[in-house]
Amino acid sequence: MVSEHLSARRIASFLAAVTMTTSVVLGSTAGLGSASAEPCPDVEAIFARGTTEAPGVGGIGQAFTDSLQSQLGPKFVRTYAVDYPASTDFPTAAQGVIDAADHVRQIAAICPKTKMVLAGYSQGAAVIGYVTAAAIPPGYSLPPGITGPMPPEVADHVAAVALLGKPSSRFLNRIDAPPIAIGPLYASKTIDQCIPDDPICSNDGGNIVAHGDYVANGMVDQAAQYAAAAVIRSSAPPMPTDAAVSNAATHLGQG
Repeated sequence: MVSEHLSARRIASFLAAVTMTTSVVLGSTAGLGSASAEPCPDVEAIFARGTTEAPGVGGIGQAFTDSLQSQLGPKFVRTYAVDYPASTDFPTAAQGVIDAADHVRQIAAICPKTKMVLAGYSQGAAVIGYVTAAAIPPGYSLPPGITGPMPPEVADHVAAVALLGKPSSRFLNRIDAPPIAIGPLYASKTIDQCIPDDPICSNDGGNIVAHGDYVANGMVDQAAQYAAAAVIRSSAPPMPTDAAVSNAATHLGQG
């Protein structure tokens, strides 16, 4: 178990080293921006990278999006990297919440048939977790630029949420960050992957190296498989209702 004398700052330093070697749903006051000149994709994978990873989706994010594409075969999967510092200055994660929420709302408005997959690793998993929130946690005020949860109808455009190494409540408490509560509109389509020995996401973990093992232990592929299956289910035509089947049978009987 991680020593109680190990400070959040030291954990953050360990976390930074690990992510380098592996190479509150909230709305905002920003506008939606202009429509992309690209055609709407079948799937928009929105990924938030981990602490200290270079801008982009990061190593684990790249493995996740590559696996997702392989699972979905010919479908056009476009990747969006959440734009935020991903630094050890954890309050700046709010910038990622704003950017991710804005992008989700933009895709829902411009590409209504596109299925979205929201995913993140480590600090990025916290960002995505906050993006799914249905309410502001008690006792916390809204950062500048965030107005509150996104409209409920936006959730209809999200096929799956994949969280890898999401910081635990214990860890978040140490850095004075609000707890993560996945909103009810997203909970049933969320996979939350945590290696038991990972001290960032597990209250009992004590091996910081485990925080970088999500590709090696297969959890990234498992999350991608889960998300791909959710995309396929949400893209399937609706099953006929009993009433529709009955009406069709009646019509055929009269023919």
